[in-house]
Amino acid sequence: MRTQFLWLALSFLAFASPARGEDKPPLAKPSPEHVEFFEKKIRPVLIKHCYSCHSAEAKKVKGDLRLDTREAVLKGGSSGPLIVSGDPAKSLLIQAVRHADPSLKMPPDVKLKSEEIADLEAWVKMGAPDPRDGGSGAKKIDFEKAKEFWSFRPVVRPEVPKSGATNPIDNFIQAKLDAKGLKPSPPADKRALIRRATFDLTGLPPTPEEIEAFLKDGSPEAFAKVVDRLLASPAYGERWGRHWLDVVRYADTAGDNSDYPIPQIFRYRNWVIEAFNRDLPYDEFVRQQLAGDLLPSKNEADRQTKLIATGYLANTKRFGSYEDERYPWYLTYEDQIDNLGRTFLGLTINCARCHDHKFDPISQHDYYALYGFFSSTRYPRPGIELDKVQRDFVPLAPQEDIAAFEKERAQKMAEFDAKVKAVVAEKTAAEKALAGAEKIQDEQERKARIAEGNKKVDALKQKIKAAQQELENYAKKPLPFETVYAVAEGKTEGKKKVGNACVQIKGDPERLGPEVPRRFPTVLGEQTLPAATKNSGRLELANWVVDAKNPLTARVMVNRVWQYHFGKGIVRTASNFGVLGQPPTHPELLDYLAARFVEEKWSMKSMHRLIMLSRTYQQSSRDDETSAKIDVANDYLWRFDKRRLDAESIRDSLLAAAGNLDRSPGGAHPFPAMSTWNFTQHHPFKAVYETNKRSVYVMAQRFQRHPFFALFDGADTNASTDRRLTSTTPLQALYLMNDPFVHAQAKKFAERVCDESRNDTARIERAYTLLFGRAPTADEITAATDYLTKVRDKLKASGTPAGKLPAKAWESLARALFLSNEFVYLD
Repeated sequence: MRTQFLWLALSFLAFASPARGEDKPPLAKPSPEHVEFFEKKIRPVLIKHCYSCHSAEAKKVKGDLRLDTREAVLKGGSSGPLIVSGDPAKSLLIQAVRHADPSLKMPPDVKLKSEEIADLEAWVKMGAPDPRDGGSGAKKIDFEKAKEFWSFRPVVRPEVPKSGATNPIDNFIQAKLDAKGLKPSPPADKRALIRRATFDLTGLPPTPEEIEAFLKDGSPEAFAKVVDRLLASPAYGERWGRHWLDVVRYADTAGDNSDYPIPQIFRYRNWVIEAFNRDLPYDEFVRQQLAGDLLPSKNEADRQTKLIATGYLANTKRFGSYEDERYPWYLTYEDQIDNLGRTFLGLTINCARCHDHKFDPISQHDYYALYGFFSSTRYPRPGIELDKVQRDFVPLAPQEDIAAFEKERAQKMAEFDAKVKAVVAEKTAAEKALAGAEKIQDEQERKARIAEGNKKVDALKQKIKAAQQELENYAKKPLPFETVYAVAEGKTEGKKKVGNACVQIKGDPERLGPEVPRRFPTVLGEQTLPAATKNSGRLELANWVVDAKNPLTARVMVNRVWQYHFGKGIVRTASNFGVLGQPPTHPELLDYLAARFVEEKWSMKSMHRLIMLSRTYQQSSRDDETSAKIDVANDYLWRFDKRRLDAESIRDSLLAAAGNLDRSPGGAHPFPAMSTWNFTQHHPFKAVYETNKRSVYVMAQRFQRHPFFALFDGADTNASTDRRLTSTTPLQALYLMNDPFVHAQAKKFAERVCDESRNDTARIERAYTLLFGRAPTADEITAATDYLTKVRDKLKASGTPAGKLPAKAWESLARALFLSNEFVYLD
């Protein structure tokens, strides 16, 4: 029997917005997200597979259908309209690429890959947004003019406005409020403030003892002491490391169609957490992820730590299926460039893969200049359907030990090779003797010699095969050292040499254009590697990214920090500071923060203190009718925005409330033994490993998201997540009411409050303090008491033994309290 606290459940469900299907008209002005989807997913497919017959470049346009402009796509061809907006099944385009009708197959010879068809279907479903304007020819980028755009201008620390505030942030905010005729909200009460700060910095609720200590501290430094305590907590790195892992699309699996596990990648996750906890300067944080293996080290432990940091690069998605004879490394490099641009620079560089970026000053040559850095790097192979063993993982051992082993292995490989060559030579001699036997005149002797010769040659062939297999088995033998999922210098399989890359004409890796020297994008300085560079050049690239003169890196990161504190950034499009991104609401404040970030040696913790000790951060979330009429979206921060907890914080709060949260750091996941791996496209790796550790340590898979995080808007591990969306659905409420995980936490929470207090009133007070950080009102105590009585009566009537009635009633109340908005929202 699952009797619920209905008034709380209904208050939660009142926010639900049931989804409904609707037709979508073609979008006249696509959103930035739609433009990005088109440029990344749709245009390359059209160029590669369709333009030769259906564009201005075709010798003869077939079917009177062109696909190279938006107007032409909407018009269709001789067979009629190509797209029924919002309905893939009725669209001729989708019917053609599916090859369902033998008379309507496009491309006619080779069917598109399943993922390409899925992208086209998604495009049609969203209304076929198309940013192309129908103009002919490419426009030349004016790089000098482009540098006038706000995000490409140098960061210059502005003068702080005068408003009487002691925190410079408040001066900038107040100046904008004054200009808009707005007034800031009063300070938040201390209970709301400590709950806000604790969740912001640790992702966990404050304990009743921490709340009480803050309430009793009347000193002006009381809140500053809270912030310092939270920043010193190991939970800080777990919380802010999770933010970073969102952006770099961290996962514990490879991401190809069979989604092979990567047991070693957890070390990178833990490195990120530790880096935040020790306040590793952000410039060094970036540098180690891009080139940790190339940096000098203080000792062996330091070398290994920096090597693990390059898990950022190794973590790039893998692609492929049983159809691939050669591994498509170019897709991995593309994913790497895409994430590099978004994460560190706030640019959609990947839109320049097939042609110059249509909106931002990023040329196709800029793109392939970056491509060369990564195609000159050796990436590990975690396994794939056709090759199920790990390759090129980096040994985590002293270099002298590795060198000794490599020397021994080279000797053994040479011995194996000599053995194979000797047998081959013996076979060659036997074949010559066999050829000579053909000339023997005596038939009987000739037949005998030929039979003997064939037997010997066959035996030698088997011997050669065995020797080659022995050589191959030895070459595949795993290193006798622990390995890490990291990168190293050197070419990856399929690339002829370390060095520059060539332009891929229209993004086709089989059609190569001119070679492009490795360098930084033109608009950001165009720093170029020396011609004599023999290595990948990643260290130089890392230094260019974090150069204080780079106008983007500091701006992008302080904007991310601001966003995670306020729910939205000064620039709303956190990973797009380009033309299609939104401009900053407070440009001078953004530049002040960026300049100060660099001046204070890229310290993340200093930036947290500056933001959280501001009046702007500490104001209440109380609504104001007058201010709301002027600034309904609260763009100018006249109040603090109330927001829902993210998926990890909800799960961790449930565990913490129940006393079940395991606060120890997470390690490796219990993946099946590698010897048993036989994952395929049709039978990929799938698993959910239950744990009571913090959610950042839960196994994250690309192919199949964890059910809890999928339901509560967790990060998509297949793409960079720069901001969590917040949906409210009936399924979320149903989960909190019915899922066994929630029931288990409710049971433990009920036991906890019953053990810690002697009567129902005291227990209700304890429950409210643990879950909401406050005492219940008299009305709430009455409602909860009445609820417990009614539940006990119903349970008794249904035959529940008397001894179980109190515990069962409290479990029911606990589940109802978990459903409260107050439990999952921050003021």
